[in-house]
Amino acid sequence: MKILFSPSETKIGGGDIKCIDKNSFIFPELFEKRLEILEKYNNYLKNASNNDLEKLFGTKKIEVIEKYKQDIFKSPTMKAIQRYEGVAYDYLNYNSLEVSAQKYIDENTLIFSNIFGVIKADDKIPDYKLKQGESFENLKIDKFYSDNFSQTLDNYLLDEDILDLRAGFYEKFYTIKKPYLTMKFIKEGKVVSHFAKAYRGEILKLLALKNIKTFEQLLNLQIENLSIVEIKEQKLKKEIVYTIG
Repeated sequence: MKILFSPSETKIGGGDIKCIDKNSFIFPELFEKRLEILEKYNNYLKNASNNDLEKLFGTKKIEVIEKYKQDIFKSPTMKAIQRYEGVAYDYLNYNSLEVSAQKYIDENTLIFSNIFGVIKADDKIPDYKLKQGESFENLKIDKFYSDNFSQTLDNYLLDEDILDLRAGFYEKFYTIKKPYLTMKFIKEGKVVSHFAKAYRGEILKLLALKNIKTFEQLLNLQIENLSIVEIKEQKLKKEIVYTIG
């Protein structure tokens, strides 16, 4: 089973001295394509005004702007799954997991970054900042990655069950071409967003701890505080609707 996951706006700094190269990412044969975006991003950081960078980063804090206008090709790296630290990643709590669960996540989780495109959980990435929905030089980054990576992703996922835990924004980076599962979380009759992020992290952790490999195993999984109230099917998508509480 492969799990498709979102990144996070907030990230942990630091990392290993080793910088990004062809072997930092899944699909090394497409590294030159990634470079097209990364080099444009890096050049934009060097030449953009502070006002432009405020918009790009989504902050007016000078210290944050100065931190993130640095050359990403010279920045230290760490596993993507350890770099991100939003709500979902807090609930996943990757660093606390046993080695076998971490290995499951490393091997089976694909994260869709708005600057790097699709990456594996254990791909090595630098600290960076690009506000969700923002771009530079009129680039349509989601379309670029969709156009250049989709065929390779189709082949990679061909024989896999797929659980799509991405936020809607990141669906634009890749459209799934085969039957897949997704999840919706309801509390007091309303779809929730904060709880959804938390439960995405919790569910990824549970999948790793239980070594879940198929849809059947997933559907039989007991998840604390969640109850399946409905399973909706629409074309290729099967959506499990959970109620919280």
